[in-house]
Amino acid sequence: MSKIPFTGKSPQARQQQQVVSSDPLQPAEAYNPEHPLLEDPDALAIRLAESEDFLRRNKNVLLGLAAVVILAVAGAFGYYLWRSSQDEKGQAAMFRAVSYWEADSLQKAMKGDGRNLGLERVASEYSGTAAGNLANFYAGVAALKEGKYKEAVDFLEDFSSDDLLVQARAYALLGDAHLELNQPKEAADFYNKAANHNANEYFSPGYLLKEATARELAKDYDGAITAYDKILNDYPAAAEAGEAKQYKARDEAMAGK
Repeated sequence: MSKIPFTGKSPQARQQQQVVSSDPLQPAEAYNPEHPLLEDPDALAIRLAESEDFLRRNKNVLLGLAAVVILAVAGAFGYYLWRSSQDEKGQAAMFRAVSYWEADSLQKAMKGDGRNLGLERVASEYSGTAAGNLANFYAGVAALKEGKYKEAVDFLEDFSSDDLLVQARAYALLGDAHLELNQPKEAADFYNKAANHNANEYFSPGYLLKEATARELAKDYDGAITAYDKILNDYPAAAEAGEAKQYKARDEAMAGK
């Protein structure tokens, strides 16, 4: 059997390297270097050569990936700046429309006055900005007042707010629009969402009373009773509690209870 020469790269030499400590006070058998590459110059040189070869062979791919990352970051930053500028323009464009809305000049508020944009165009042209989002709310209320209930639903469904009370109000307005469209079940569901979105003693009882009325129109007397019970149990001191008690008794009779 041939013998493997004993060299610096032989298994015997590497075995010795594993038990020889640079610290003379440390027992040889306990020596176990934490960073073998730093202890073995040959291994470190091989690893560096492999890394250089990998970079050389994949230079184009790595440069392409770096370019993609840079373009993505630049694009995101550019979009943020563009969106911020669009929001400022939208807020400015909406100023006159809101003035007409507050003065109850709903036609000008919605369509504009020939020089200034109306809420409809602000909501469309500045979609995705805070200004466009708020324009949807104003336009939804205006359409509801004008009796354009389907338009009101479309605008209000495109609106969302982090303000819990405002969002609850938007749900209630959607309930009003659906009720006018003779869709009592959908109306009741939105009133329920309004009542339970940041539930409170000031607005929730009124929304629950509307929900009960809508469920009665949908012939859902059990659902109406549930809404009345919530008023009586959760908000007994509310002004709506008296009506809830009276109408609950009537619905129980209608439901044969």
